[in-house]
Amino acid sequence: MKHMNWFSALLVIGLSGSPALALDDAAAKAVMAKAVDLYIRPAYTDFHQKSEALAVETGKLCQKPSGTQLSEVSDRFAEVISSWAKIEFLRDGPVMQENRFERIVFYPDRKSTGLKQVQALLAEPDETATDPLQLRNRSVAIQGLGAFEFAFFGLYPEGLTGEAQSFRCRYGLAIARNVEAIAGELEAAWDDPNGIQKAWKAPSADNPVFRNEAEAVQALIGLHVHGAEMVRDQRIKAFYKGKAGKLAPKSAIFWRSANTTHSIAGNIEGLAELWKKSDMSSLLSEDVRSLADSVEFDYVSALGAARKLDQPTAERLADPKYIARLDFIELNLKDAITRINNDVGGAVGLGAGFSFADGD
Repeated sequence: MKHMNWFSALLVIGLSGSPALALDDAAAKAVMAKAVDLYIRPAYTDFHQKSEALAVETGKLCQKPSGTQLSEVSDRFAEVISSWAKIEFLRDGPVMQENRFERIVFYPDRKSTGLKQVQALLAEPDETATDPLQLRNRSVAIQGLGAFEFAFFGLYPEGLTGEAQSFRCRYGLAIARNVEAIAGELEAAWDDPNGIQKAWKAPSADNPVFRNEAEAVQALIGLHVHGAEMVRDQRIKAFYKGKAGKLAPKSAIFWRSANTTHSIAGNIEGLAELWKKSDMSSLLSEDVRSLADSVEFDYVSALGAARKLDQPTAERLADPKYIARLDFIELNLKDAITRINNDVGGAVGLGAGFSFADGD
């Protein structure tokens, strides 16, 4: 399963025929530095810490199974989902290398590849799958958060509270440790002053990522557009395609553990925090700086609704009030996309007629 490298695509498509951005280089550098130091690096550190906590609690469950400890694992898993969601839209750099993204979350999985492979593994246990070092070289579909969810929250989760050191639990522990290891690699990569953070902070002619500040800022703006589109098109529309569309609650990400809305809220929160902490408003002149406030308002409005949203089920998707809340989230995401794509893009000097939005 391949994911588009949004930054690279934006630079190839967007800059080839458009004039240089009307930006103050110092302001642009400051924005990129803030994006890295105030949001991206702390977010990856948090993901690593949350993943480590999940592995620790899973290990305790395997040693001494109990309903109380299973609940502890469930809570830590929800925290990992929320933490990952806040950086999931950052599909560039180290996470796109060595299949790390797919190894963390294999979704959408339209052919249920992951489910089938995990089911087969649980039906015919293979001890190599309980070793994180061997698991990381297996199919990406059986080594990430989706696989952990099915193993722990699929059919008969109560079975994990019986036998100590069961294959099912030890396999889940290997997954947790694998995700923890990947998270550690990502944290280290972003913390390396001569690595990806340098590429973001110091554009130059010999920089393999950004040749100048204009490219860097253009990519950062485009990231927001595609991030919001991802939430709308890949997360919400996976189970809700509009009032006249098919309702599919079991197509939602992390539905087995009831973490769908935690994931969606985390996505939106991440976009909102990145927008605010990178100080996007500083790229705009005083007379149009309110555009940045409007985008922030859209994000905050969508986030507020998402946090109040219960796990989608067939019954809830038949409730007009529930549907209205989903529509409200989509409306605010659409507004954010339009403002960033049309208004903010134009205000920072992107070429006439250029669009970040899908299909343009």
